[in-house]
Amino acid sequence: MELVKNTLAKEQKKGSFAITIITGNSSVLQQRIFSEILEDSPFTYYVPGWNLGQIVVEYVKL
Repeated sequence: MELVKNTLAKEQKKGSFAITIITGNSSVLQQRIFSEILEDSPFTYYVPGWNLGQIVVEYVKL
């Protein structure tokens, strides 16, 4: 979880980005990432229908 938090913070400092988090078939890991990191954050995110084992996180700096 710390790696995900640190990577998102590092990329946010650089500016706009899109990053893919590979979670495999772990719905527990996805739920933890959603609830502990992504909810109430400035990032937009989705799980693509063609690969349910990843989360795509995007950030646009205006």
